[in-house]
Amino acid sequence: MANNYEHKNCNGDNHNHKFTGIKHSKESSLALAFWLNLFFSIVELIGGILTNSTAIIADAFHDFMDAGAIGLAILLENVSDKKRTAKFSYGYKRFSLLAALGLSIFLLAGSVTMVFAAYNSFLNPKEIHSVGMLWLAVLGLAVNGFAFLRIKNDGGHYHQGHSHGGHNHNSQSIMLHLFEDVLGWAVVLIGAAIIHFTGWNWIDGFLTIAIALYIGFNASKNLINTLKVMLQSVPENVNLSQLETDLHQIEGITNIHDVHVWSLDGNYNVGSLHAVVNNATGKTEQDILNKIIKLMGKHRIQHPTVQIETNFNSCQLKHC
Repeated sequence: MANNYEHKNCNGDNHNHKFTGIKHSKESSLALAFWLNLFFSIVELIGGILTNSTAIIADAFHDFMDAGAIGLAILLENVSDKKRTAKFSYGYKRFSLLAALGLSIFLLAGSVTMVFAAYNSFLNPKEIHSVGMLWLAVLGLAVNGFAFLRIKNDGGHYHQGHSHGGHNHNSQSIMLHLFEDVLGWAVVLIGAAIIHFTGWNWIDGFLTIAIALYIGFNASKNLINTLKVMLQSVPENVNLSQLETDLHQIEGITNIHDVHVWSLDGNYNVGSLHAVVNNATGKTEQDILNKIIKLMGKHRIQHPTVQIETNFNSCQLKHC
């Protein structure tokens, strides 16, 4: 039998139903997070100086640094929505990973800075104004909690393997920062109460180190996840083994090989494979192709590319 290669490609743009309203809502939420972080970092700096709290001063620097990172994230988020070009055939979706990468590094740098500030507070102890520290903690909880819920609720959703907005690694990094700040301020609130009733000023330095270690741990985890996407690892929400098993159940398929699945931005997944078919089953190649694409969609692959073959031995990529 003569070799018969047929290359089929499903345009991923038709499977990525991004609603304009969701996109604008997400952009406004990111902008809100930027301005809240910038404004509140100034409030924190003044409040930290007035209360002699190293934890609050360190977090003021942390928030100011994150405001700049979120500003960069907003810029790269807009770039990532641009359509494909001759130079970037998949579009600019991966540009959002640069923001996630930068934000994670900023968080790690902020954590190190906070540890040094805490160390200095132990060497040069100061009396902490616990009441002012407590009110700043309440304000911090309200501001960061509001920003976190706003971005979380504007993230979109999934259904049937398609992406309707969703949180990519960029917005996930920002939500991580805001959620950590919410937890951090809750701890500061408790610490302020302890200092007020016991006079243990060293609690301030201890809280600074605890917050720094917590943020550093989660930022490192997010950095690793971002690098996995950049290195084209199989997305965590795709079971490659199960996908191949399900594909072999399709009538007319005799072999599946050269299967690759990766993600452009942690949200939009791309997959390609070769399928060897047996025409003797009576199933047309188009019918088999339609079933393969539908199944890949159920496995959260928004951009499938399928090559139909009739001779397994003629493929040079079967062991790739």
